[in-house]
Amino acid sequence: MTAPGEAARRKPVRRPTIKDIARRAGVSESAVSFALNDRPGVSPRTRARVRQVAEELGWQANSAARALSGERAGAAGLVLARPARTLGVESFFLQLVSGIQEVFATRTTALLLQVVEDLDAECALYRRWWAERRVDGVLVVDPRTDDPRPALLTGLALPAVVIGGPAAPDAPVPEPEPERGTGLRPPPAPPPLSTVWADDAGAMARILDHLHGLGHRRIAHVAGLPGLAHTERRIRSLRTEAALRGLGAHQIRSVTTDYSDAEGAEATRRVLDAAEPPTAIIYDNDVMAVAGASVAAGRGIPVPGELSIVAWDDSALCRVTHPRLTALVRDIPGFGRLAARELLTVLDGGPPRSVEGELPQLEARGSTGPCPAH
Repeated sequence: MTAPGEAARRKPVRRPTIKDIARRAGVSESAVSFALNDRPGVSPRTRARVRQVAEELGWQANSAARALSGERAGAAGLVLARPARTLGVESFFLQLVSGIQEVFATRTTALLLQVVEDLDAECALYRRWWAERRVDGVLVVDPRTDDPRPALLTGLALPAVVIGGPAAPDAPVPEPEPERGTGLRPPPAPPPLSTVWADDAGAMARILDHLHGLGHRRIAHVAGLPGLAHTERRIRSLRTEAALRGLGAHQIRSVTTDYSDAEGAEATRRVLDAAEPPTAIIYDNDVMAVAGASVAAGRGIPVPGELSIVAWDDSALCRVTHPRLTALVRDIPGFGRLAARELLTVLDGGPPRSVEGELPQLEARGSTGPCPAH
């Protein structure tokens, strides 16, 4: 038999209501509603009294009721449609979210984060959030080369900021000879969606400058997920930058993966098994670069004596691996802060625009060296 005291302890705590505030403050429920929603109809003294009582009782506005009244939900959404197994080992999104949350905290805006299986599930979630008025706006990551999300969000009139920028106009990447020219910077996002983006072409040019200057002429690229706009931009940028330096298409190779260490290692084996293996490999994240270095060590290929390795994004992994990995260094939390500020600007009525993040710097470390003589 349950003791009375134990039953009382198990009884859930009831949330305070407007009726409770009205009873404690000695005013009508309508007066409480006016005071808490900052509407005219009550005196400053009554408004202060109601708010003091609400704070004492720990009252918070119900998000559904607030949404129905036309007020903001006080939350922004972020959906990740990537294989869950890859998110646990990649530091990029953790750093991005930390920057986003840093800005949102200054405005008491909650971040609603959800991981889904695919793009269809992501779109369905946006529709549900919109119908339930769960979020005021969303941050959209991993733009696709053929992306249904901008049109969907525009149709729903759900404010959004795209992180990563649009695809190049002529994506996806064709197989023939790479086109020449420098028109690879992503164009400004068309209204009504804002975008924050990084110059992948400029970053790739810095990597190629470094490797080409060391004498490397056969270069492989272990890329990320196919269909992502930034994957296609990096592949195209590699080919274009290589062509500008006099390298032929047969000297450059890109292999797409799911960003995981397993697929990064497998892609490394494939390119090293080629008739003319590369003397340098560029990896689209730190996890795959470390996996590639492990494959090279297992085959007795010295880094950088026989193979140079570059990671697209720097992390603690790159700095503790031996040798330390040459990597692109950028302020990922700062990129998250930039995106969060842009979304808040949009929610405050600002116009849609295209905002460029800072260009990453290449930090040369022990994993890159002169091309070996053959």
